Amino acid sequence: MSTYRLEELKQYSDTLRTRDGEAVNLRFVEPRDTDELQHYFRSLTTRSRYNRFFGAISELPKGLLSEFLDVGTRERFTVVATKMVDGFETIVAEARYALHAETSTLEFGLSVDDRWQGHGVATALMKNLECRAAALGAEHMFGDTLRSNETMISLARKSGFAFVNHPDDWKLVRFDKEINVAPKDIPCASWRLPALSRQAERPSASA
Repeated sequence: MSTYRLEELKQYSDTLRTRDGEAVNLRFVEPRDTDELQHYFRSLTTRSRYNRFFGAISELPKGLLSEFLDVGTRERFTVVATKMVDGFETIVAEARYALHAETSTLEFGLSVDDRWQGHGVATALMKNLECRAAALGAEHMFGDTLRSNETMISLARKSGFAFVNHPDDWKLVRFDKEINVAPKDIPCASWRLPALSRQAERPSASA
């Protein structure tokens, strides 16, 4: 079990590209994002919020908001994709992921602002999450979605995920992908370097 300090995580930010080549900044969420994050979820359509949380909510409950903002504890992380809109940094997508070290798996969920869906943001975000999974040493990454969420199912299929029945809920489907990437081959440079550093610090088999 690990805890990461926000000061350490601030150095990691990525630039995603939309289908039209527009730049979107991806960074770990910070306490200053509290109001903007809540505004982001309130702005989603009812269907988008239902698809993200598998239930009807109008905003993040206090406890869940706290979990989203608690980055790095127990190897759980929240990232936000932002763009400058009318002079303000605006959240256009988010993702939350957790490393389960005991099973070498990374679990994740994500959403994209309805106004930015169809621009390739989710595809770019998914690829970035694969880099993060590889850097953390995960051997598989997986997510769950409603069987009725055709958009997420299509995204996962195009991203090379396989589908299996959810072990606990018939309304959900699980998508899983093997992560078989050597640290030196991780396509995201910002995650290749820490992965190589992590590999170098690992004791050798002969030690």
